[in-house]
Amino acid sequence: MFRSRSWFGGGWGRPKNPHSLEHLKYLYNVLSRNQTVSEHNRGLLVETLRSIAEILIWGDQNDSSVFDFFLEKNMLSFFLRIMRQRSGGSSFVCVQLLQTLNILFENIRNETSLYYLLSNNHVNSIIVHKFDFSDEEVMAYYISFLKTLSLKLNAHTIHFFYNEHTNDFPLYTEAIKFFNHPESMVRIAVRTLTLNVYKVEDASMLAFIRDRTAAPYFSNIVWFIGKHIQELDVCVRNDADHQSQNRLSDLVAEHLDHLHYLNDILCLNITDLNQVLTDHLLHKLLIPLYIYSLSTVRKPTGGVEAITKALNQKLNLNESSSNGGIPHEPSTGKVSCVVALFLLSQVCLIISHSPVVQTVAWIVLKSDRSIYDKGVEKLLEAYENEMKRNGKNEEASGSESSFKDDVVEEHKNITDEEKQRLATTPTESESVSEKPFLETVYNALDCSENDYAALFALILLYAMAYNKGIMPDINEQVLRPKKTYTSKTSSRDVRYTYNTYLVDKLLYIVLLSCQPSCRVRLVTLELALKLLVQLVMADGKSVLLESHKSTIESAKTQSTALLRNFYKSEEIFLDMFEHEYCDMSKTSLNVEWLCMDSAILLPPTGTPMTGIDFTKRLPCGEQVERARRAIRVFFLVRNVVLTLNGEMETQLPLTNPQSCVQIDQALDLSISHNSDLIACTVLWKDGTKTRRFLVIDVLQLILVEPDTKRLGWGVAKLVGFLQDIEVTGDKDDSRCLHITIHRPLSGTTTNRVPLLSAKFVFDDNIRCMAAKQRLTKGRIKARQKKMQHIARLLEIPGQSGPPSPAFVGGGIYNRSAGRGLRDRPFGLSRGPGFATPRWESPPGVTHRTDESRRHRDSDPKNLKKDDRTPNRSRDSSSSRTKSREGSPRMPRPRSEEIPLELIKKASNSVIDMTPKIAIVPRPQLKEESEEVEKKPEEEVSISSEETSFIASERRNSKKGGNIETV
Repeated sequence: MFRSRSWFGGGWGRPKNPHSLEHLKYLYNVLSRNQTVSEHNRGLLVETLRSIAEILIWGDQNDSSVFDFFLEKNMLSFFLRIMRQRSGGSSFVCVQLLQTLNILFENIRNETSLYYLLSNNHVNSIIVHKFDFSDEEVMAYYISFLKTLSLKLNAHTIHFFYNEHTNDFPLYTEAIKFFNHPESMVRIAVRTLTLNVYKVEDASMLAFIRDRTAAPYFSNIVWFIGKHIQELDVCVRNDADHQSQNRLSDLVAEHLDHLHYLNDILCLNITDLNQVLTDHLLHKLLIPLYIYSLSTVRKPTGGVEAITKALNQKLNLNESSSNGGIPHEPSTGKVSCVVALFLLSQVCLIISHSPVVQTVAWIVLKSDRSIYDKGVEKLLEAYENEMKRNGKNEEASGSESSFKDDVVEEHKNITDEEKQRLATTPTESESVSEKPFLETVYNALDCSENDYAALFALILLYAMAYNKGIMPDINEQVLRPKKTYTSKTSSRDVRYTYNTYLVDKLLYIVLLSCQPSCRVRLVTLELALKLLVQLVMADGKSVLLESHKSTIESAKTQSTALLRNFYKSEEIFLDMFEHEYCDMSKTSLNVEWLCMDSAILLPPTGTPMTGIDFTKRLPCGEQVERARRAIRVFFLVRNVVLTLNGEMETQLPLTNPQSCVQIDQALDLSISHNSDLIACTVLWKDGTKTRRFLVIDVLQLILVEPDTKRLGWGVAKLVGFLQDIEVTGDKDDSRCLHITIHRPLSGTTTNRVPLLSAKFVFDDNIRCMAAKQRLTKGRIKARQKKMQHIARLLEIPGQSGPPSPAFVGGGIYNRSAGRGLRDRPFGLSRGPGFATPRWESPPGVTHRTDESRRHRDSDPKNLKKDDRTPNRSRDSSSSRTKSREGSPRMPRPRSEEIPLELIKKASNSVIDMTPKIAIVPRPQLKEESEEVEKKPEEEVSISSEETSFIASERRNSKKGGNIETV
């Protein structure tokens, strides 16, 4: 634009180099000739101001003479002169002027250049200039300019902005006028600016803020937060059907911003400011509006009544608005109990300044009704007196005397009932009704109808228990176990007591969550269990009473029985089980993030159409969500029981990652034969071909590439679980299979992207059929093993036995203990591609085929009188072998395993018929041991559980042909 108008400003003398002192002099001449803004020259002035900023930034890094000329000609005065004009184009030029100043101060790095710009007080004159803030663009650039200036504040530059002689600080005083601006960007900029100001360590400046601005500024902040809370409460009461979630989300986010801003101020540890801010928060916001809203039975009297009445008048509340089913008293300036619990939870989670949160915690947990009726001032006075007494006691008592104070009389020869009474807390012995605020919190834990208020009560108790600003003696006996010594001579004899009344409430929530038709959300259960562990764990161990132990064990039993109702042999149950466990183990409950979610402020809903996370809503009517909830309840209760018992989890997850083959893991294939691996060609979707060997483990499908450097070794290039595969044949080619391997379920996503989807081409149709058969049966057996493992966890009758190899290390390469990587060979199986392991059966454990044969042979009813001697047993064994040779051959069913001998071999190949499975001896009956000695070696090859189904199918097929077999 400037070049196109070069004729207007005498462009014949314009320098060619835009980054030079001569160009700045040229621009100065342009400003001198166009000091009055008009519609004709405003474009020229805008381009001139932009070019000046560019040259000054260049001069800051390259040529100091640029700033010398800028100050010599006092070019900032031109800026002021342009801003003060009221012509038609001045507003357009002011936008560019503010943008130029913002860019200039943001990019200046040299302190000397910065001092040049801040000299002559021109910047303060620009700050106090009356801009047209109705223009949103002017407002945005102005507040951004002020924030940029605040970032340059330090102990040296503060004197350019704060005038100690005139007691004036325009940068701060002008900025705080916009602290409640409708635009969120402006409000955030003001908060950033004030924090930057407070961080500067200048005593005179801080004294000015304390004496002149702190009280009115903090008072206005507190008042507007109260107004904001009333709007939030109205939104909650009027949005029971979840139609205004966006508005509610904005209100919650704004309240969080307020709390974080106040906490940032308090964390600066400026004593004078913190005292003023704490006084306003407690007297005008936290106690009269937050805490007193917890009790709706009795109205506060005295000072609090006047405060809430004045607040009501300021807020112009609509007293005729409907309550929407939530207790609310608009005439007293209160909010609903649910909103009050939610707001107090946010306060205790975010603010850590001890004088604030400790006062709030003491009033909620310790104050009684006699003080409550006297108002805010008496509550604060009672708290201060309590702190003074505690301080005097701590000063008067030394380490020795304090140890004696904690010593309780050792009771000998007392009954269990007396021990139970001694373990009760003061909360039980005293009447809870005398503590109005604590009574409200405890009453909110009732989940008989729903857990709407219970969730916020749990969050509040959890936040007070973990807030570092609250002294331990306030939480002790209420939210933490109390440790007392039972001996005056030894510190080892200790006794622990805890809040049994609260533990009873929490255990009731847990028991209620294990019922089929309860209305307790998962997040409420998880938070209740977290708080339970906090209450009863001391010095790394559980101090639960026997009655409470039996209750939590009963909850575990009920959660197991609840999940047992959803146990099915269908595939979806296994997928859900593993998905929920993976999702829960990856992410734990973050209570602070939970309080950021505005959706929990609305009544619990069961429809997923609201977009609320599954753990924060009730399950809908369909069976799948009810099963998901039952699975999560089982995991949560089981984990807490293990924690309280001091035990480690040894049964989950169902698949132990350490027992699985990983990608790029080296495998020793030198001991195995070529028939153990099925050679195939993988055709990818992009048309590329890869030659691989297919290996089918107990749990995994492995694609192996031979190692070019070491003979007999291979590298796993792709690994997938058998339970996640899909195998389909090719209609056009009998040698091809279409195999899809899905990724394991993880995280919150339910979209399973395939790990592999390709076409496998084998050497012949026999190997193709063998591979398909192995994959299909391997998938079924892998899923069956995991389902059996789940059945053992759920204590389903008929599923007792050793843990599934899926967890304890059931892979080929990890089943043999104490064997290195080089000693993990593939063993020859009954068909190609299935690598069978060295199976070491534990003593006393036999397989199904051996078990059935042993019972059948040992049954006296099945033996003839002359066949009960060992000699007759040997003869009968010999005769059975001969009878098989003479018996007619029956056609083999297609579903039967394909024998390895039918696979086509090369003419010069030799088939090794020696057994490839090492059998560890097991205890045998006398008759069985003698019988095995006479059997041919090849008949004793099926011993592992993986291959037992082969003999079972052959026996069934021969029974169908009326051939007598044993």
